[in-house]
Amino acid sequence: MTIRHPNTRPVGIAWSFALVLALVLPVLFSYSALAATVLKVGATPVPHAEILNFVKPTLAKQGITLQVVEFTDYVLPNLALADKDLDANFFQHIPYLETFTADRRLNLIWVAKVHIEPMGAYSRRVKSLAELKNNAVVAIPNDPTNGGRALLLLEKAGLLKLRAGVGLKATVFDIVDNPKRLRISELEAAQLPRVLPDVDLAIINTNYALEANLVPSRDALIIEGGESPYANVLVVRPESKDNPAIKALINALQAPEVRQFIETTYKGAVVPAF
Repeated sequence: MTIRHPNTRPVGIAWSFALVLALVLPVLFSYSALAATVLKVGATPVPHAEILNFVKPTLAKQGITLQVVEFTDYVLPNLALADKDLDANFFQHIPYLETFTADRRLNLIWVAKVHIEPMGAYSRRVKSLAELKNNAVVAIPNDPTNGGRALLLLEKAGLLKLRAGVGLKATVFDIVDNPKRLRISELEAAQLPRVLPDVDLAIINTNYALEANLVPSRDALIIEGGESPYANVLVVRPESKDNPAIKALINALQAPEVRQFIETTYKGAVVPAF
């Protein structure tokens, strides 16, 4: 005859229950943390904020609330991210990020390519580049990366020639041939659509062109081709790159539905980069 200690079963049950809790609770807490996540992402209005707003419902189904904070310049979104006022930003291409973070000594990284915005040349005064007169005023972005990019576009159009090998770092001081004696005016990128009536030509980033109701495929006198290396990216602080919510955002931004949204909405003015 075997005598069972009266506490044997309860002790066994308690131990088993504790083991189950030890295995299950981390999963539940992980899910709960994700479900309670709020992501604050800085973006310029078009197309970045529009694309982010498009993926909001997808993230909401995963328990992630996406808050889109809109900016109208290219400086504050990176500063706000570095200061931890944002969890990520989505407004810039890789060369701009690299230049900005080097100049400001910021530690930010890109984690996903989303789209390309071909830069274009626009005018209210001429219908073709051949109509540009001597001493015409040409407005370009004043930030180093986009300024060099604009000068390269003008060189591609045959309007000027740059010093050999200068590439993306080109400035007005690198112009070695300017047959029409074009007068280059450097302005903040966001201001370029506004000065369009006052200049002969303006080189405008697509996001600002779209905000000004310009249609790049129709209105640009010249535009970068699909080979442009300036992919717009999602940017985070290094410690956030493995955050499950950030990874969920990356998956949402690179989904087939987003590709279709970009192609249908922007009709070639914005090109998927994934």
